[in-house]
Amino acid sequence: MSTTVPIATIGYAVVFAAAAIACFASLPRARRIDDAGTRRGLVALLVSSGSWAATQVGFVAAPTERFAARAHLLGLLFGFATVFAWLYFASAYTGRSYHREPTYRRAGLGLYLAVAAVKITNPLHHRYFTTEPVAASFPRFAIQQGNLHWIATGLSYVLAGIGIFVILERFAEVDYDTSVLGGLVALTGLPVVFSVVGYTSPRLLGFSYAPLGVAAFAVGVLFVVEERFLAVPLTGDADGAVVLLDDADRIRDYSREARDLFPGLVDAIGDPVDSIAPTVPVSGSEEDVLELDVGGETRYYLATDEGVSLGRADLGRVVAFTDVTTIERQRRELERHNDQLEGFAVWVRHELRNALTIVDGYADWAADAVEKGDDDDAREALGTVSTATDRMARIVADLATVAQYGRTIDGTEPVPFREAVEAAWTGADTGDLTLTVAGTGTIEADRARLRRLLGNAFVFFTHNSGSELSVSLREDGFVLADDGQRPPPEAAERYFDYGDAAPTAAAGMALPNVRTLARVHGWTVTVDPDHGAGTGIVVAGALVEVHDASPPAV
Repeated sequence: MSTTVPIATIGYAVVFAAAAIACFASLPRARRIDDAGTRRGLVALLVSSGSWAATQVGFVAAPTERFAARAHLLGLLFGFATVFAWLYFASAYTGRSYHREPTYRRAGLGLYLAVAAVKITNPLHHRYFTTEPVAASFPRFAIQQGNLHWIATGLSYVLAGIGIFVILERFAEVDYDTSVLGGLVALTGLPVVFSVVGYTSPRLLGFSYAPLGVAAFAVGVLFVVEERFLAVPLTGDADGAVVLLDDADRIRDYSREARDLFPGLVDAIGDPVDSIAPTVPVSGSEEDVLELDVGGETRYYLATDEGVSLGRADLGRVVAFTDVTTIERQRRELERHNDQLEGFAVWVRHELRNALTIVDGYADWAADAVEKGDDDDAREALGTVSTATDRMARIVADLATVAQYGRTIDGTEPVPFREAVEAAWTGADTGDLTLTVAGTGTIEADRARLRRLLGNAFVFFTHNSGSELSVSLREDGFVLADDGQRPPPEAAERYFDYGDAAPTAAAGMALPNVRTLARVHGWTVTVDPDHGAGTGIVVAGALVEVHDASPPAV
């Protein structure tokens, strides 16, 4: 006989022995996977596939026909078990629940036992396979497959294909580069080509080469790309942007949504994440809501940080960003409304208590003066009472304003800015103050609330000891500035607090109302620290269309 015959025997034995060793050697790492379902499925897959590969070694090196038949039969049993282990693993790994459903578990067990019974009883009916010695030294025994074998094989390929499909589907869902993982999964099906060649030609032995694919898959996912492999179950259900980091917080991969949120991620593989996306939470931080500018719009994202580990070894982490703009806006609006009511309640309580104290005291004084016949003192006391009651009436009016206009806006419209300024100016008691308006255009606002906002601002400037007031339309809002008193830098924020009579008691409610009416629009109101003489109030965050920036006078 040719000397190549034993070399072929050794070659087959070495290849399948290597596959068996790879499967069993991967067990310690597989047992360290945190997810119980994935861990059990992968361990079962490695045990069944490794045992299957070992029986293939026994078959090619079998000294007798009986040994070869038994080795082949054991291989058939382990091979069919590998299919169900693969399905269990695929279901758990992709986050499905089929592997936990009693109906599917019982159906799978029943199907396996039925097919296993047919295989075990093959020595009685010989319809699954037969063995026969051949004249050549390799292979020494040939397998003749029966009709039942092809039925079971077809069923096995269909079931295995389902597992491959659901895993590849999950890889597509995670939206970052899983091509290597996809290649490893496809590799599990590649040995089918060898089996087909073996069944249809003498170039290869006519039996299953599937254990080789499983061994390659196990080595690849557990020793080469383990952080990507373990990150998939964590990111498959993430609705939004995902960034995959290694154990040193360097960028390993990212999704398309993450690239849109953080353009600096492009070509940043291997770079520290804080140099590209500094808003990504550091390792071990709590969940946080990030405020990001997306296409010129402020949106809010919940950043969740989940570690990727294999046993005690940290392989990296996955940071997922979920768009929570609607919820966060509602939360902030509720917080704004609560703060507004709390501050206003404190102010109203304080002002009403003072006014009532004045009314009570001066009413007694007036009564005493009347009894004494002192008409001048009585008139003076009653005048003070009248002033206090007028003050109470203004408080009630301000309360009505906040109650009516401090609620969330249902809708906005483009409001001609000059028209709103003129209407508010006409309705305000501005004394000797003169007005100049710079710029024309429209501002997206609630018309009534905008007029109230401007009217309250005019009340403030009327009591700020100025003679000239300018209102300027800008691309993101507008500015009101006068030549009156300049607020101390350390006290500027007090001007917006209910309860602080700044700059005077008469104007104490004006700027707090301005901020309240601005916030319901989503705008901000601040004192301009760079304004020269007088006070500058900046309203920003508005959607404005400027038509003309020239400063005509009114």
